[in-house]
Amino acid sequence: MREIAKRFLEDQDFTKEEFEELLKGFENKEERAAFREKAAFLRGKYYGDKVFTRGLIEFTNYCKNNCYYCGIRGGNKNVIRYRLTKEEILECCEEGYALGFRTFVLQGGEDPWFTDERMVEMIREIKGNYPDCALTLSIGEKSYESYKKFREAGADRYLLRHETADEVHYGKLHPASMKLSDRKKCLFMLKELGYQTGAGFMVGSPGQTLSCLAEDLVFLKELKPEMVGIGPFIPHHDTVFKDETAGSVEMTLYLLSVVRILLPNVLLPATTALGTMDENGREKGLLCGANVVMPNLSPLRNRKQYELYDNKICTGDEAAESRGNLRKRVESIGLRLVDERGDVAKYE
Repeated sequence: MREIAKRFLEDQDFTKEEFEELLKGFENKEERAAFREKAAFLRGKYYGDKVFTRGLIEFTNYCKNNCYYCGIRGGNKNVIRYRLTKEEILECCEEGYALGFRTFVLQGGEDPWFTDERMVEMIREIKGNYPDCALTLSIGEKSYESYKKFREAGADRYLLRHETADEVHYGKLHPASMKLSDRKKCLFMLKELGYQTGAGFMVGSPGQTLSCLAEDLVFLKELKPEMVGIGPFIPHHDTVFKDETAGSVEMTLYLLSVVRILLPNVLLPATTALGTMDENGREKGLLCGANVVMPNLSPLRNRKQYELYDNKICTGDEAAESRGNLRKRVESIGLRLVDERGDVAKYE
């Protein structure tokens, strides 16, 4: 094992250049195994053998943005658009609660129809009906005032993946109207308002280098998010990146371990994208330090329409109804699916 890898296991105060040097060893089996072992130890230290579930409700696939990699970008005319009504969203929560979910994630494109007033009303109703549950929002960039209103209405967590922390790379993935500085500003605002905040990035997106990934790690170290979502890039047929190669499962698993070591108490999902690329992807992700899975609670008829990338699994074990199956799969690797809110553990 290289000296830099040994040092990372003990002290993670690395510069961007050191992170880049570290990442060059991702094909080194000995280093990968050592990182996986350390990541599993840290997950156990903070969370024991618990794996938390989040009930994902994809409530709108309308989006005003035009991110080049995304299947539901505003410019894609081939998408069948939908919005769930408040009643439908509450029905998803009711079903999820009965199945044992104690966190709901409202995720959608940046849809102007869902004004602050409509969101506040929905947040209040969900939290009023399920006071023992956590509510996570994942609805993109908003103003400080909007984030504050949602927080005061009862929202607990907010997911806003930064996608890449490298300015030039960000420009390759997004139109000029979207700025990395705005995205970062939003993440720091969310932290300031007391949300459990989630950042994250794609692995293997077009134009990504080890230098870009090193930048992501530097940014995570600075932000100290409570949650980090990492998944392999998967191309979508209606985007300019349709012919690009998908990101590597191995690199994603390696980075899950690196992030767990960097942020020992982080809530780290084994993502649907990982399960899409590899049928055992989520189990492998959990073994590499992840401790969260996000089954889908959205109405079955809409799941296929929320297609951020091609071949997204939308029936089977990722669906909330298959919770029993998921429980067995998690138990098969020595972990335990629990019916808890699953808040971030205190860092020691």
